[in-house]
Amino acid sequence: MVVRLSRLFMVMFLLLGSGAASLASSAMAVHLRLLDRLDRPEDGYCVDILGVGETLRIDLPLFAHNCKPGLTNDSAVVFTPEGLIRFPAVDRCITVAGVNSAALPGASVLLRPCSESIAFFESSALQRFTLRNDGRLVLNRSALCLTVGPQSATTYSPSDRWRTLFVEDCATADPARSRWEFVVPRS
Repeated sequence: MVVRLSRLFMVMFLLLGSGAASLASSAMAVHLRLLDRLDRPEDGYCVDILGVGETLRIDLPLFAHNCKPGLTNDSAVVFTPEGLIRFPAVDRCITVAGVNSAALPGASVLLRPCSESIAFFESSALQRFTLRNDGRLVLNRSALCLTVGPQSATTYSPSDRWRTLFVEDCATADPARSRWEFVVPRS
């Protein structure tokens, strides 16, 4: 069972002002969960970092994994008023792979330092998302939505499953694989 964050709650962060909003949102860790449960009716899919504990692989693309019952260092995120989706355990933000400040459909989703700006990879523009009313997470200044792949596979445990995570053109992305919610899991 989860508590869904209301849009009003998110708007309250924006109304607080940038300093207070950052402070308030930094304390609110949640799961980023796909609205449609697909082949995981009991728990659904959440954005996740490969690995566990001290073996987190922040150098590899992110993926969707069946949601865990509680917040863990590989699945807890903070959605900031600036549109960043930050993993506090590793102090990195979800970043769409691209060149300069543009991405293409099919691009992987990585973890990079928040608001990083390096040659050929202006990641600050590739880290800001808007949560639309329909649940789509759209990369700002693009028509690309965060999406999971059409197939799933087992992980090391036969009871766990994973899917690829990438961006796709919102006009053609399957809504069942591209609508999200920020939720607080109850253990």
